Amino acid sequence: MSLSFSPFSREISLRLQHETSMHKELEKLLTTAKGAEQEISKKDFEGFKNLFHRFLQVKGPSVKWDKIHKPPEDLIHPYDKIKAQGLPDSVAASLNKLVVVKLNGGLGTSMGCKGPKSVISVRNENTFLDLTVHQIEHLNKTFNVDVPLVLMNSFNTDEDTKKILQKYTHHRVHIHTFNQSRYPRINKESLLPVAKDLGMHGDHADAWYPPGHGDIYASFYNSGLLDQLIAAGKEYIFVSNIDNLGATVDLFILNHLMTQPKDKRCEFIMEVTDKTRADVKGGTLIQYDDKLRLLEIAQVPKAHVDEFKSVTKFKIFNTNNLWISLAAIKRLHEKNTMDMEIIVNPKTLDGGLNVIQLETAVGAAIKAFDNALGVNVPRSRFLPVKTSSDLLLVMSNLYSLDAGSLTMSKKREFPSTPHVKLGSSFTKVHDFLTRFESIPDMLELDHLTVSGDVTFGKNVSLKGTVIIIANHGDRIDIPAGAVLENKIVSGNLRILDH
Repeated sequence: MSLSFSPFSREISLRLQHETSMHKELEKLLTTAKGAEQEISKKDFEGFKNLFHRFLQVKGPSVKWDKIHKPPEDLIHPYDKIKAQGLPDSVAASLNKLVVVKLNGGLGTSMGCKGPKSVISVRNENTFLDLTVHQIEHLNKTFNVDVPLVLMNSFNTDEDTKKILQKYTHHRVHIHTFNQSRYPRINKESLLPVAKDLGMHGDHADAWYPPGHGDIYASFYNSGLLDQLIAAGKEYIFVSNIDNLGATVDLFILNHLMTQPKDKRCEFIMEVTDKTRADVKGGTLIQYDDKLRLLEIAQVPKAHVDEFKSVTKFKIFNTNNLWISLAAIKRLHEKNTMDMEIIVNPKTLDGGLNVIQLETAVGAAIKAFDNALGVNVPRSRFLPVKTSSDLLLVMSNLYSLDAGSLTMSKKREFPSTPHVKLGSSFTKVHDFLTRFESIPDMLELDHLTVSGDVTFGKNVSLKGTVIIIANHGDRIDIPAGAVLENKIVSGNLRILDH
């Protein structure tokens, strides 16, 4: 009698084979280390095994399109209404229950810089990290409180960050760090780890990755810092990307969070803001199975991508500024009920090997928290610096700097930021800085496009729509003191010293 297996049972058998092989390889890797490194890797691998197991189960899109609904209005609170409530005298008591967490795992490589992105100078020689410390120190002094700063580093940024933190020893802010996990990259064909041991230098550097900011919950818990902060009377964290210069502690949102009814205690607030055409790929909040849920473009079935990008149907997007209950993080992690969607990120290593890395996003856990809310905030709370074009905006007179916070200059007549697009000659921060003798006056600028070999002299003023295009082999030097208003400059313009 011959046995026949259904496709379904063959699939289960294959999954089990992959999982067993993966576990064996991870055990082998653990034998290449001792002591503390082995213990840390063991904890990391437990999280990775869980993620890999879930990855093998997933088939097809994680959402059914016909079950997606717009969030009910009572779950997305307008910021203006929250601000109109004013602040109580007890705002200091709320601040003493708060911890600021900055996601500090990224490198500055995309902007041509070595080391952590947080140490790039963005304004008056101040780095992202300097500005963050100044903001929190200002809060602590103004209200006589103790709001600590926590940095989630990655293995890419931890060592350098710890050296830099020594300079803040005498500032009035307690700074803690913890490391997000280190997961092995997976060979796309064999579904086995690329790594041969736990080393991370030389040939081994490419074998590992930090698994996205969704890892914050597990790594925060595993570090012991979560319990330490709860024991110190802290109740909420305010989490944001360290390169979002708009993500400052907002006292009105904090008060709103702290004053929700006892039986409807809010465990999670996601700050969202209105979409523009530049944000069409940003994750949005939806109602799904009677819960608020984050929908990312990677989860959208191909047939509905254009609908997802529509500014009319999905009007808001996630800024990744999040306010989360510490006690709820502890409860959900211990029950293992976070259930964040897996992001499969394909990469090609230098030698041409195709790998995948499994990641999660911090906002995706919103559906696991009780009484979660969205707050529709002004665009000014989303000011990320991802490119040199963004850097030009925040270095310019469009913004004024006060106690580490950037605010739009009162001299600008309209609140929107100009659209700036700098070409590849400006990509690296060093090249960008050498092309500007001083940052132009941009108070009246709407749109700037610069392409090719272009330099700017001192005290240049840009107004309206300005397009400057130097063709290949040509160079354009914008002279000192030039005022360009609604101008297109092309061809070749050299200003020679005489």
